[in-house]
Amino acid sequence: MNREIFKIALPAIVANITIPLLGLLDTAIAGHLGAAAYLGAISVGAMMFNLIYWNFGFLRMGTSGITAQAYGKGDRAGQARILQQATLLGLVISFGILLLQVPLQQLTLWLIGPSDEVRRLAKQYYYICIWGAPPLMMMMSIKGWLLGMQDSYHAMAVSIVVNVLNIVLSLIAVYGLHMGFVGIAVGTAASGWVGLLYSLWVLGRHYGWLKGHFSWHEATSRKDARRFFNVNGDIFVRSALMMVVMLFFIAIGARSGDLLLAVNALIMQMFTLYSYFLDGIAFAGEAIVGKYYGSGNSDRVSLAVRRLFAWGILFTAMFTVAYAFPHGIFALLTSNTGVINAAMDYRLWCALIPIAGMAAFVWDGIYIGLTRTRGMLLAVFVAFALFFVVFCLSPAAWGNNRLWLAYIIFLFTRGVVQSAIYRLRICKDVRRIASRGGQQ
Repeated sequence: MNREIFKIALPAIVANITIPLLGLLDTAIAGHLGAAAYLGAISVGAMMFNLIYWNFGFLRMGTSGITAQAYGKGDRAGQARILQQATLLGLVISFGILLLQVPLQQLTLWLIGPSDEVRRLAKQYYYICIWGAPPLMMMMSIKGWLLGMQDSYHAMAVSIVVNVLNIVLSLIAVYGLHMGFVGIAVGTAASGWVGLLYSLWVLGRHYGWLKGHFSWHEATSRKDARRFFNVNGDIFVRSALMMVVMLFFIAIGARSGDLLLAVNALIMQMFTLYSYFLDGIAFAGEAIVGKYYGSGNSDRVSLAVRRLFAWGILFTAMFTVAYAFPHGIFALLTSNTGVINAAMDYRLWCALIPIAGMAAFVWDGIYIGLTRTRGMLLAVFVAFALFFVVFCLSPAAWGNNRLWLAYIIFLFTRGVVQSAIYRLRICKDVRRIASRGGQQ
């Protein structure tokens, strides 16, 4: 079981680690173009797409769990059908984004509120990168499908190829073709299309049997698509609630002054670093739990859950010790001594981040594998409500600590609610389905 977990988790962690490297290079290119506004525009542009794409993460998450169950049952027709449904949905969503690109641009810039110069540059970046939406949405679906097929190696390869291409093509466009700031956006959009071609090549090279099982009539039939859309609908609403929490967090931090805004961004970077490792465990949960649930093997499902939590606890212990003494990590992330000194006043929250978030990360992977996404939605809804209750009832004199207390409780509550749902209901369902010989 440990080998199965790390066969999925390690490639996922490696792929995750390439993400900040891409952001660092884009920042470095913009930083050497001259005006400081270029740096701001890259940051704002990335945030604009995060706001737009955040809610469509279900294209990967929803696809992986359903695919893993079809894999466990040995249902090749079902596996092919899910890939068709997911990629078609990704294509439809991307067309919607392209049609609504102007109002989406206006809404996201209104939410972020940059200066006039940064706004002008960010709009240039946005209107080029937006044409990378179709390949990005389709690749989300393909990577989710590969993960469900227990093939995290090729899912990792797709991520790394796209990120490396992004770096290379951006450098060529900026310096080779002398396109300046616009070249960063051109490289980003072009890498998506080339990455999609690579993804399709992977499918053709390693999953040639798909052609014999494709049926657009079955994939688009109302009865067959109902479960797929129910799962993805739950994840969509869950993501929307989480996005509201993050927007509120950023907005309150921004209104607390530049120093506290920088401090919160620094600590949130540490949360992101931790999430790269726990996401690997969650991805393993999606693939492995889904596979054994689909095959009706409740004993292996239970063993997978125990081992996933064991590894989650080990990673959490390591990060908690490191984050309890965060000065060295802060110094790696910024050279601003004022920000570092101010951030040290919040080191308690740094140490609590892994402890509060561990169960939520691991349960998310397990719930996706079981396609019990309604439980994920309920957990986030309860945590969402509690976040705002805690923030509103906490004394204003607590300042920024008030915000971090609410966020830590938000993370912790998600894990507690999911634990309760699993023990009270899902365990029984898994055993009952196993007794019937597989997931129905």
